Amino acid sequence: MKLSTAGRFGLSACLVVALAGCSSGSSAAGGGVVEGGTFTLGLSSDPGNLDPQMGAGTSLFTVTQFAYDPLVSVDGDTGEIRSALAESWQVEGTTVTLTLHEGITCSDGTPFTASVAADNLAFVGDPESKSPFLGTFFPPGATAQADDAARTVTITLASPSPFVLNGLAGLPMVCPSGLADRSTLQTATAGTGPFALTQAAPGDSYTYTKRQGYAWGPEGATTAAPGTPETVVMKVVENETTAANLLLSGGLNAAQVAGPDSERLAGAGLFVAETPAMAGEQWYNHAPGRVTDDPAVRMALTRALDLAELQKVVTAGRGVPATTLAMNAPVGCPGDSVSGALPTTDPAAAGALLDQAGWTLGADGVRSKAGRPLSLVFLYQNNLGSSGDAAAELAVQQWKAIGVAATAQAQNETTLTGTIFGAGDWDVAWVTLNVSTPDQLVPFLSGPPAPDGTNFSAIADPAYDAAVSAASALTPEEGCAAWLDAEAGLIANADIVPFAAVSARTFGKGAEFATPGQLVPTSIRMTAD
Repeated sequence: MKLSTAGRFGLSACLVVALAGCSSGSSAAGGGVVEGGTFTLGLSSDPGNLDPQMGAGTSLFTVTQFAYDPLVSVDGDTGEIRSALAESWQVEGTTVTLTLHEGITCSDGTPFTASVAADNLAFVGDPESKSPFLGTFFPPGATAQADDAARTVTITLASPSPFVLNGLAGLPMVCPSGLADRSTLQTATAGTGPFALTQAAPGDSYTYTKRQGYAWGPEGATTAAPGTPETVVMKVVENETTAANLLLSGGLNAAQVAGPDSERLAGAGLFVAETPAMAGEQWYNHAPGRVTDDPAVRMALTRALDLAELQKVVTAGRGVPATTLAMNAPVGCPGDSVSGALPTTDPAAAGALLDQAGWTLGADGVRSKAGRPLSLVFLYQNNLGSSGDAAAELAVQQWKAIGVAATAQAQNETTLTGTIFGAGDWDVAWVTLNVSTPDQLVPFLSGPPAPDGTNFSAIADPAYDAAVSAASALTPEEGCAAWLDAEAGLIANADIVPFAAVSARTFGKGAEFATPGQLVPTSIRMTAD
C-alpha cells in the first residue's frame, strides 16, 4: 500500500503505496560532489520480504526504487508522464501501447524484453497472485501482449482507466530469474534498476552496489553522473531520535524525520527535501464481529476526537488539514473533498449516538452492550516518534471521556501492515495511504477485504462503488469532481478520517537528492560538507 508515513504509496504505514511522485523543495549546505562514496539511508522499519510486487509498505517501496524500474515515470513538478523503461507510449481508448528502450539489461546481464514486461503485468493482474498493486498500479481485468521484435507491450483495458499511465509509473518490473522463482526475491534482487543488492542482513542493513552502464532511468538518467554513490547502505533505525543523532554525527547521509527532532535538524543547516504527505488518517475495522462494524460506533469515535488538536500534536505543530485523500504532488485531482465532509467534533453528540445504539455506560466508566464492553485495539506506527505517542494518548483520553476503553499499541511498519492485511486483531488504526491519483485508492476502499484483497478495513459502501464506476468512465479533467465527491461520501460516513497533512522532510548530510514521493536513486549526489 504504497502504505506510508509520508511516502508515495506508502501505508505509513506509506500504504505503499508508497502510490505517483511529488515535487520536492530543497535547500543545500555543502561543497562539490564526491566520487566513489557510500550513501547510507536510514529506514524507519525493516522492509521484510523484498519481493517488490508483493508488499506496499513504505520501507519496501523505498528500497525497491534502487533495484527496479517502472515502465514510465511521472514528472514531479508538472505531473506529465516521462520515460523510464519505455521510451514512448500511446493511449487510445482502452488500448495502451508502450515501446521499450533498446539494450535494457537486468543486473545478471539478461535482456529485459517486451515479453518480460508482459509477464510482469500478467502476474500482477492475476488475482491469484494477491499482489497489492492490482487495482492500484494495474487496472483489474487488463491484459498485456508483447512484440519483442518491435519492443512493444500492448495493454488492453477491461474498462476505461483515466490514470493508467500514472499507475504504471509506480509498478516495478521484475527480471526473468525473479519471475521464474519468486522465492529468490525475498532476500535478493532481480531488476533493471541502477543498483543491485549485494548483501542483506534483515533487521539491520541492506547493501546495494551501483550498476555500470545503466542508462534508462527517468528521462534517460544514468549512473555515470558525477557524485553518484558507488554503494548504498540501507540501515534500519526505528527510533527517530537515534536517526536524527546519526544524521548529525555523519552516521547517516539521509533519513526522514517527522517529529520534534526535525526542528533541531532544520536548525543545524542540513540539506532537506520536502514532500507533501498525509500525516494523520484514521481507519476502522468494518469486519463483522468487531465493535467498529457498527456505523454508530465509528461516527461516535470520530466525533469524540478533537481532530484539530490531534493534527497539531501528531505533526509537532507543523501540520495542516488534509484536503484530499490522494494528495501526493503532482495531485491528480486538486480540490477539497475533506473540509466540508469531515464530521465535526462533539463529544456530547458522540455519547448520545452510543446511547441510541444500545451501548450503556457502566459504573466503571466503560460502556457495554449485551455484556460486551466497548473496548478497542488501537494501532499506530512507531516511527511517528514522541509526537505520535502523545497524539495516540490524547485520542485514548478523548475516547475514555465518552465511555470507550482503548488500548494503544505502537508497532513498526512491518508488524502493523502484517496485522491489518492479515485480518488481525485491531479496531482502529492510524495508517497513512499516500498516493497521487484517486483511482489508486480504490482497492483499499472497496472490493475483497483482507486477507483476500487489499481492502484491509473491509469497507463496503455501494455509493462509493457507484461513484467510482461513473468517474472512471470520464477523462481526468472531466471526472475529478466525481472522484472528490466519492471521497467526500466516505469521509462524511466516517468510513475513513483524514485529519492531518504535512510537508514531510528528508534530511541529508554529505549528500543531496530529490524526493518526488520517494527518494530517487539517480538523483543522489555525494557532497563535501
